[in-house]
Amino acid sequence: MTQPFLGQVQAFGFGFAPRYWAQCNGQVLTISQNAALFSLLGTYYGGNGTTTFALPNLQSRVPMHNGSFNGNNYAIGQQGGEENVMLTLNTMPLHGHSLQGTSTAGDDSLPAAGSAPAKVGDTGGDLFYAADTTVQPLTPGSIGPAGGNQPHTNIQPYLAINWCIALNGIYPSRG
Repeated sequence: MTQPFLGQVQAFGFGFAPRYWAQCNGQVLTISQNAALFSLLGTYYGGNGTTTFALPNLQSRVPMHNGSFNGNNYAIGQQGGEENVMLTLNTMPLHGHSLQGTSTAGDDSLPAAGSAPAKVGDTGGDLFYAADTTVQPLTPGSIGPAGGNQPHTNIQPYLAINWCIALNGIYPSRG
């Protein structure tokens, strides 16, 4: 492998940082021992800027390019997104659900997939539907809010990779 640039971030397929590299886990380093790296990273990823600075934290994050995309501006070091999201009635888009039925008698022992019989069948046994002339309200549990305001994970499909940053290497020249 050729010598990396100082501050280069790279993915590795093994679970440790090679020599002269550190994992991108947000650890805080001292400026006095890593002046050249601090001159590149500054406090983009944390630290107080006088005695400490932080490495990028790519744990459970997806790296992306800084700049503009689709009308949004993204600054280097900016973090976004949520691992867990709580959906409530206020956070769900307004939408409706329709109930579809059929005029076919509900006496088929093997109904077609996706069918919802609405008319009473004449099977002679117990009838599970009211007569089709009687309006029946739906059970509130089938049309009301659900979920109990519990958070759900919001992580996209993923493959775990070990992201590391070069602590030593060629100082990148501008231009």
